[in-house]
Amino acid sequence: MTRLFVTNIKNIFCFFAVRCHKKIIRNYVVDNMRNILSSPFMDMALQQAIDAAARGEVPVGAVLVDYRTQQVLATAGNRVEELQDATAHAEMLVMRMVRSRFLTHADLYVTLEPCPMCAAAISFARIRRLYFGAEDPKGGGVEHGCRVFQQTTCHHRPEVYGGVAADFAAGLLQKFFREKR
Repeated sequence: MTRLFVTNIKNIFCFFAVRCHKKIIRNYVVDNMRNILSSPFMDMALQQAIDAAARGEVPVGAVLVDYRTQQVLATAGNRVEELQDATAHAEMLVMRMVRSRFLTHADLYVTLEPCPMCAAAISFARIRRLYFGAEDPKGGGVEHGCRVFQQTTCHHRPEVYGGVAADFAAGLLQKFFREKR
């Protein structure tokens, strides 16, 4: 019941943010709902991030969900160091696990704003919605950096909801890098 209520509130606010075309309203909505909008799927992604940190990887986790059935299709954490593969980001791994060219029936939950490579892959896979936690001003490709989904060459633009459990996700990353130094 609570999840449904929060989802409905979010949809109403997002409707007004899109219809009004006012950045002030959108920023107000995002800032004030930043840590309210958590879900069991983002909790799973956060657990994957914690597991990745335990393996010595950058703590980023992702969960791919079939929005029609609410069934988890795949979960993964970063494995760049383990696999010695620069493309082994959590988002890329979950998309590979499903083994489908188009994921129009899927929503992606990830703990960090996707990089440009992952954002392009999300677009090519035609994922319906992207939910991410912490923003990435230096390496992000969705709301920062090259903003892949805003390019005229981008053929598919998923609905994007940033800031879901952002403080916890950002805290994991800060703790990881603080311990690395």
